[in-house]
Amino acid sequence: MTAAGWLAVAIFAASYVLIMTEWVHRLAAALGGAAVMLALGVTNGEKAFFSPETGIAWDVIFLLLGMMLIVAVVKRTGVFEYLAIWAAKKAKGRPFRVMVILVLVTAVASAALDNVTTILLIAPVTFLVCDRLAVPVAPFLIAEVMASNIGGTATLIGDPPNIIIASRAGLSFNDFLVHLAPFVIVLLGVFVAVCWWLFGRKLRYDPDRAAQVMKLKERGTIRDRRLLIVSGVVLTAVLAAFSLHSVLHLEPAVVAIVGGLLLLGASRLDAGDVVRDVEWPTLAFFAGLFVMVGGLVSTGVIGQVSEAAAGAVEGRPLPATMVLLWGSAGLSAIVDNIPYVATMAPIVATLAATPGTGGQVLWWALALGADLGGNATAIGASANVVALGLAEKAGRRIGFWEFTRSGLIVTVITLLLATPYLWLRYFVLA
Repeated sequence: MTAAGWLAVAIFAASYVLIMTEWVHRLAAALGGAAVMLALGVTNGEKAFFSPETGIAWDVIFLLLGMMLIVAVVKRTGVFEYLAIWAAKKAKGRPFRVMVILVLVTAVASAALDNVTTILLIAPVTFLVCDRLAVPVAPFLIAEVMASNIGGTATLIGDPPNIIIASRAGLSFNDFLVHLAPFVIVLLGVFVAVCWWLFGRKLRYDPDRAAQVMKLKERGTIRDRRLLIVSGVVLTAVLAAFSLHSVLHLEPAVVAIVGGLLLLGASRLDAGDVVRDVEWPTLAFFAGLFVMVGGLVSTGVIGQVSEAAAGAVEGRPLPATMVLLWGSAGLSAIVDNIPYVATMAPIVATLAATPGTGGQVLWWALALGADLGGNATAIGASANVVALGLAEKAGRRIGFWEFTRSGLIVTVITLLLATPYLWLRYFVLA
């Protein structure tokens, strides 16, 4: 490894320690680490701001910005309050039943849309329903984030790493449905049980609160019916365009930002007031994280680690599959799964094309490892970072370790299930 590589590792490690220990705010740690890498020449302006391989993933930033604008407008209609009361009444005010409803809705929506969009839509509902039932927000939001990462694994558009994998491997939407969706359904069943073990036993049922919730009339929460209709039309068009992106040839980021600006213009709301609701600290945190990871990529650190792992198992398909599954989960937990998959995809493509290395199963190992590994830490996936940012803005701050303690357990359990799944389906029953 070069001197620049060691310097990049040291800066990234120091920033990561600050994020984990919360000695400074995670935004300051990420932007500070990015600034130090730029100042010391580990990366430069060209690589950080303009390179698709080593720079800020502007498509992710603008996808988030567009969806944040849509959510900021939609919440002014009162529909989130409507959904919160509906969910609470369906569950008869019992907190764990509410959690199960929200977890399943989140998982299904993440498969149909994408996990980040789903979290942006479900988080406001979660805050409101927890207020109504007087229960802590953190267990609900953590469970929903993990459900979004699990559910998003099922489809090509459900998790951003899947889009990268599909593009590089030439896989179709139906390929993901056939190879991953059935297994994801099993994972969700197990995950609901894990949620009871991790969170459900600690949630207290308040009969008085439940009785109050059952008396509420959800229809009375809708404050602006015209804006609700306009928002519904725009949001439906955006979601349809997401699903048809391969036909329309429009990038999700373009669809999101156009939809957000269109809705902002049609809403007749004060633009400055709406824009203040955008999670700017979250977007800035992503930018800093992308610059730091880009420094690791441009100095060859991630490439060397990936190539060493690939070289160690070349010619042995089963070990290659398992190393890729568990190694991808470990690295995705540390560096965010989007830049990791973008870096690893060319290596997997070479391995998959080499006779005797496993072929297509390597792509499924990469997808499962990266998507499920994103649950391990608070910064392992984009949905995690977005959720923590929303919680902090709502005054319900969730710490790094508060998330990660549960995330590590869920990740290990899901990977332990993925291991025999890959072995049985692609080596025993193939």
